[in-house]
Amino acid sequence: MDDETLKHVVEALLLAADEPLTTRKIGSIVKGADGHAVRRALKSLQQEYAAAGRGIQVEEVAGGFRLLSHRDYAPYVEQLRKVERRARLSQAALETLAIVAYKQPVHRADIEAIRGVAVDAVLHGLQDRGLIRVVGRADVLGRPFLYGTTKRFLESFGLKDLGELPSVEELQIP
Repeated sequence: MDDETLKHVVEALLLAADEPLTTRKIGSIVKGADGHAVRRALKSLQQEYAAAGRGIQVEEVAGGFRLLSHRDYAPYVEQLRKVERRARLSQAALETLAIVAYKQPVHRADIEAIRGVAVDAVLHGLQDRGLIRVVGRADVLGRPFLYGTTKRFLESFGLKDLGELPSVEELQIP
């Protein structure tokens, strides 16, 4: 397959995908396309979208690539989302999710100690949404579950990896 055709196939796959696609996944779908060729196609798409000033762009998020709306057009996309808005995360869910993101792997008792309230229902809700998952068990009495974030968490917040989370110092209110 020539480079131009591969680029078009990659573009179609990104449009159809429900989650970020890794170069390995794309390569497994497009027989004969190695990781280097797929990366070249992705880079070419990124450059073409940027040069044309398009409303979409190819972004690397959560360990893969997605076709996303351009940040400059976020206010318009936000208007659309207001119309289609799914249930938002509650303040309790956001606080619990932040603790899991920054302290992971973390068990329920530690989250409750930080928040000062029971978090069972909130943890179940975050698991149901696919934002956190059980990543193991603690080596303490009772072997409680340890929680961590998921790829969906990264995707939902537009992060490549956890290293892109703002530092605690950046979050401090002056």
